[in-house]
Amino acid sequence: MKYVVMISHGEFAPGLRSAVFMMTGPKDEVLCTNLRADMSADQFQENFRELVAPISPENDEVILLCDILGGSPMTKALEVLSEKNLLEKAIVLTGMNMPMAMTAVIMKDAMDDRDALTAAIISESQGAVAEFKAIAEESGDDDI
Repeated sequence: MKYVVMISHGEFAPGLRSAVFMMTGPKDEVLCTNLRADMSADQFQENFRELVAPISPENDEVILLCDILGGSPMTKALEVLSEKNLLEKAIVLTGMNMPMAMTAVIMKDAMDDRDALTAAIISESQGAVAEFKAIAEESGDDDI
C-alpha cells in the first residue's frame, strides 16, 4: 500500500488532511501528525513513530509531505523512516500545499512509475502558486 503522510509545525497537517478528506472522502492510508507548540521534537518523533508503526518496509511505500525543508518534523520523521528501512521506499516532498496533497492522494495508486508520480505531484504543487489579479472594470456610458 502507498501511504501519504503529512507532517507540519502547528495545526497545518491536520487541517490540510481534513481539507483533502472534504474532497476525497476519508482514506485510511492518509495519515498526519504535527509538532505542537507544547511538545518537544522528541515527542513529535515518538508520535510519528507510533503513526507509521503499521507501515511495512516489505509491502508499503510512503509519500511524506512536509511543511518546511529541514524543519524538526521533517528531520525527526526521516530518522524514523530510516530506522524502519522505509527511507529508500519513500518520496519526500517539502513545501506542502493543498494541490500537492490532493495530487498525492489521488494519483498515488494510479501511477506505478515513482519518478512520474513525483513529477506530477511537484508540477501540480508549483502550478498552483500564482498571484490573483482582479480585472479592472472599464468605466463607460453603459452604466448610466
